Amino acid sequence: MQSNLVNFVQVLRTHDIRVSPAESLDAVEVAASLGYSDRSLLRDGLAMTLAKTPEEEVIFLQCFDQFFQQKLADFANVETHDEQEKEPSSAAVDDDAQEATDFADAQVSALEQSAQDNPMLEALLQTPLMQSLISNDRNDLTLAMNQASEQVGLQNIQMFTQKGQFTRRILDALGEEHIRKAVIELEQADSPALPILQRYRDILREQVRDHVEREYLIQAEGKTQQFMDDILSKTRLNNIEHVYMHKVQALIRKMAKKLASRHSRKRKLLKRGQLNMAKTLRKGIPNDGIMFNTYWRQVRKDKPQILAVCDVSGSVAAYAKFLLLFLYSVQDVLPKVRSFAFSSHLGEVSDYFNDYPVEKAIELVNWKYGGATDYGNSLLDFAKLAMDDINSNTTVIILGDARNNHGDPKLEILQSIYQRSRQVIWLNPESRRSWGSGDSEMKRYQSACHFSSECNNLKQLERIVDQLLKSTR
Repeated sequence: MQSNLVNFVQVLRTHDIRVSPAESLDAVEVAASLGYSDRSLLRDGLAMTLAKTPEEEVIFLQCFDQFFQQKLADFANVETHDEQEKEPSSAAVDDDAQEATDFADAQVSALEQSAQDNPMLEALLQTPLMQSLISNDRNDLTLAMNQASEQVGLQNIQMFTQKGQFTRRILDALGEEHIRKAVIELEQADSPALPILQRYRDILREQVRDHVEREYLIQAEGKTQQFMDDILSKTRLNNIEHVYMHKVQALIRKMAKKLASRHSRKRKLLKRGQLNMAKTLRKGIPNDGIMFNTYWRQVRKDKPQILAVCDVSGSVAAYAKFLLLFLYSVQDVLPKVRSFAFSSHLGEVSDYFNDYPVEKAIELVNWKYGGATDYGNSLLDFAKLAMDDINSNTTVIILGDARNNHGDPKLEILQSIYQRSRQVIWLNPESRRSWGSGDSEMKRYQSACHFSSECNNLKQLERIVDQLLKSTR
């Protein structure tokens, strides 16, 4: 059961529930204390240990029901669809049960009689697998099937194309190969026991296929989503089709949540400095004015700010959309962010994100500032709007391909920004091999940047923003 619990923890991790090794050990202790007899009690105990938020609790309960709701496999004679739809009386049920028992006994007798003249069939009937199939020992058969699944690594199934492979591996681990050989020999001998053995073989295969299908639904859902997220995060943003847009937005929120968790500021309690008398007296009121705890004033530091300048012209509009969406998603942990958009002219768009939902804001920005690109004129507009606010605590992020349609690049303005700011970061969606070709001014602008990088997918964007957050803490 400990192995089963470890597999369950792996399923939770594929569904984005964070479970540390220490929490896994706590879960094992909880399961050992509560036992496995009361399913509801075990579920509540593990939920308190492994789920940290209401959202994670919902996912946990869904995964728990799917993982621990496995019933014993039934290897008895399979009824036809018409028989399953009937609703017989209790007397009819008793008669059918007795009739099924008599039929099974007759089949066993026929097999044993045929085995007298067939050494292979006789040896097959003595195997544990065949004995369990004949007696429909559901406990032994289900246990053997679970052990075979663990032996072949069924918990690692990821794609639906693997279901047939794992079904065959489990059947081989169970020893179905001996039944298969016996069927071939009985078929060649035209034995009357052939249909009986074929029935047991078909029932075994059907139950194993159902078991693999259930395990696939449990294991592969989260892994498939992780695989899809990994593919989307490494795909060039302009190649992502519109049908996957909602998945990309969910992926961006997930990345932003991870960065927020990693870089969220933790308040520190100071133990020296200037006494904060007002707070100390206020905290002493519950103690009849006795100042058990003292509080000290903190020196207020100027927070760094980020100026994000995005080219929203036709050639890079898709990239700018994702960068703005990413910055919007991590604004809870980023220092003060001011966003600007430009093509032939530049304007501040920070208010759009305050007044509208992010998708609507980005649509309005593209509508107002989209057009032909003029970096020189846009840098002039940026200098008028924000040059006086740039200081040693300011980081300027520029997203654009630096293609200026052979206009004046106004490099001296970017050099002035470089001298005033803490750092200038340029993210170019084009390949480095294209920098400086045609009307690209990237090679010249690169001389006035502290850092420049090719950035055309979410994985690169996450890494750069992660470095940015580290440098602004």
